[in-house]
Amino acid sequence: MSRDRYGIVWTMRLTSRDTVQPFETKDGSIIRELMHAANQSLAEATLAPGQPTQRHHHAASEELYSILEGGGLFEIDGESREVGPGDTVLIPPGARHRLTAGPSGARFLCCCAPPYSHDDTFFD
Repeated sequence: MSRDRYGIVWTMRLTSRDTVQPFETKDGSIIRELMHAANQSLAEATLAPGQPTQRHHHAASEELYSILEGGGLFEIDGESREVGPGDTVLIPPGARHRLTAGPSGARFLCCCAPPYSHDDTFFD
């Protein structure tokens, strides 16, 4: 156990990727939620070659997508850019977005604050 800078006691939480079962989110991507904490969540998502997520937005969550492998065309509120390994995209709350995987698919990390919730996912 450790204490943070405010004196609050906490215990290390550790998740191994290979022990987390993947599931399909409301936008169509397959994710493994690696950690879901009080203020944020971290997931690994994959898209097959050419597969798009369904355009959506989150009313509360700010997201970061960090591309690990592959890539594709990322759209936020009508602006599109190609993304690839090493690129990280900020998605503000309320921004409509979608990622369409390129020919080699896409694998990326998605960090949400507050944590991801199906109830905070809205489609156009």
